[in-house]
Amino acid sequence: MNQLLDQKTTEKSAPFTAKQGQYLAFIWAYSQINGRAPAESDFQRYFKVTAPSVHQMLKTLDHMGLIQKQPGVARSIQLLITPQQLPILGVEQPVIISETGH
Repeated sequence: MNQLLDQKTTEKSAPFTAKQGQYLAFIWAYSQINGRAPAESDFQRYFKVTAPSVHQMLKTLDHMGLIQKQPGVARSIQLLITPQQLPILGVEQPVIISETGH
């Protein structure tokens, strides 16, 4: 019984990983800007990952009930969570540390 309660508490506090959150945030941002859902190739370009990686992530998000896709229909991704539940879409930037002369 306690395991079930602990599992539900964990799910509510962290419904998705940071990486999954970035994919969800990308879907929302892309859809807002372009008026349609992103294609898998759009994910590849943005996240600099392979096609199988994108496909697996979208299958995972669909299985988790965070998105919905229509099989065989291009750009059919729909978010099943509200924008308020999404993290801010981040852009990974390298950190440059400048050394000061002695």
